[in-house]
Amino acid sequence: MDEEELERLLKDVRDGKTSIEAAKRALGGRGYEDLHYARIDHHRTRRNGFPEVIYCPGKEVSQIVSIAECILGEGDTLLATRADEDIYAALKERFPEVEYSKEGRLVYLRRGSSDITQGNILVATGGTSDIPVAEEAAVTAEVMGCRVNRLYDVGVAGVHRLLDNKDMLEEATVIVVVAGMEGALASVVGGLVKVPVIAVPTSVGYGASFQGLSALLTMLNSCASGVTVVNIDNGFGGGYAAAQIVRLIYQEKEQGGGLRDH
Repeated sequence: MDEEELERLLKDVRDGKTSIEAAKRALGGRGYEDLHYARIDHHRTRRNGFPEVIYCPGKEVSQIVSIAECILGEGDTLLATRADEDIYAALKERFPEVEYSKEGRLVYLRRGSSDITQGNILVATGGTSDIPVAEEAAVTAEVMGCRVNRLYDVGVAGVHRLLDNKDMLEEATVIVVVAGMEGALASVVGGLVKVPVIAVPTSVGYGASFQGLSALLTMLNSCASGVTVVNIDNGFGGGYAAAQIVRLIYQEKEQGGGLRDH
């Protein structure tokens, strides 16, 4: 149950259209469904604004399908991360409407409004090799209802490519910077903009990059203000955080806060 559904339920109780007992049943008791191997958190949307997400590695395909059945059975949006094509095929057979981002390794099915209108998240990469992690971030934010623009292969080895697209940086509400190697792109972007920058280090790079540790440490040590860092290759975390920021901004706007619109 999302916030709109909860509001409708409370108004129905207020107006006498729904009894208190019926409302209690609709709200559920413990708020989760016990499958023994998983406890599906059906109240996640109410608490966090978005339903529980399935992390696929380590789970059997049959378990993933069952968890998806529970989530979609509640009318929630489905998002499954790090999903390979076998997982997609199994979910597609059970739920023909699901979509798949092969690059981002995401299976998803949006419920509720299909409009993607909130904010303007820019996802930028240092190189082409960073695109799989960037797509995980971009599609996650889109599934959460945000507008996303992409600016790929604008790393510091050719910084003029970034500067040629400065208008995209200035128009963004939040920027997700995805980079491997030495990870310097996040600091450069952070020094050019006045919006939050979420840095996602990737494991792209030669031996001394230590599978992304070099980029992670560079981003953590950035002297640019407003740069926040998520874990190595965690495009999902970067996209999710960006979408949360945008949703809070638009809630403030709807309540008369008057924040700028991008």
